[in-house]
Amino acid sequence: MKKLISWNVNGLRACVNKGFLDYLKESDADVFCIQESKMQEGQLTLDLPGYYQYWNYAQKKGYSGTAIFTKEEPLSVSYGLGIPEHDMEGRVITLEYPEYYLITCYTPNSQEGLARLSYRMEWEDAFRGYLKMREETKPVIFCGDLNVAHREIDLKNPKTNRKNAGFTDEERGKFTELLDSGFIDTFRYFYPDQEGIYSWWSYRFKAREKNAGWRIDYFCVSQSLKEWLVSASIHTEIFGSDHCPVELCIKEPV
Repeated sequence: MKKLISWNVNGLRACVNKGFLDYLKESDADVFCIQESKMQEGQLTLDLPGYYQYWNYAQKKGYSGTAIFTKEEPLSVSYGLGIPEHDMEGRVITLEYPEYYLITCYTPNSQEGLARLSYRMEWEDAFRGYLKMREETKPVIFCGDLNVAHREIDLKNPKTNRKNAGFTDEERGKFTELLDSGFIDTFRYFYPDQEGIYSWWSYRFKAREKNAGWRIDYFCVSQSLKEWLVSASIHTEIFGSDHCPVELCIKEPV
C-alpha cells in the first residue's frame, strides 16, 4: 500500500517551527506534497533522509510555492502547466511514475471582493485541460489546496458564504466540471454524506475551536484508478497551519 499526504503549510519556515518535521517523520508517507511554502530557493534546507525533493517557487517573494517529497524516484518531473501566464507562481509540480502521474496543485484564490475570480476561471480551464492531456498517456492522481468547498456539506456556513471566494457558484461549477470530466473526489467517494470534517479554518473568530471550517484540500484520481483506492482521511488533529493534512492510501500497482 502507498500512503500519500498533502498539506497546505501556510509558510513552511513557520510550520517547521511548529512540528512539521516531526509530523513528516511520524507519518512515514511514501509521498508528501505541500502547498503555500512561501519561500524562495535557498531560504530553507530540509534534511529528509529517504526522500527525493522537488520544489517549485513563485517569482514573487514569500508567496505561493509547492513541493513534493517522495521515497520513489520519478521517471520525470515537470513544473507548471507549460503556459507562461500561469507558471509564475510556483503552483504545480508533476511527477511521472510507471503507472500514473502524481500532481500537486495550489489553486489561485479568488481573493477579497472576488478580485481574481476571472483569472481563477481561466486557471480552472487551463488546469483541467492539463490534467486531461496527461491522462491521455496514463492515469492521474492530483492533490492540493484547490481553494473551493464543493458542496454545502463542505463548509460550516454555506448560506452566509455563497458569494465569498472559495464558495462562489462559478468556482463550485468548475469543480463539478472537473469531476464530470472523469475524476473522483476520494474523500467523498468514501464518505459521500459526511458533515463537519474540514481541512481549513480561518485564524479569526476562534474558527478552529468552533470547527467553523471548509474542506478545500483534496486528493482526486482518474476514474480508472477507482479499484486502487484503499482509504481517504483528513487529519484534523494535526496543527501547525490554518490547514490540516489530507491523506490518500492506494494499493500498490501489481
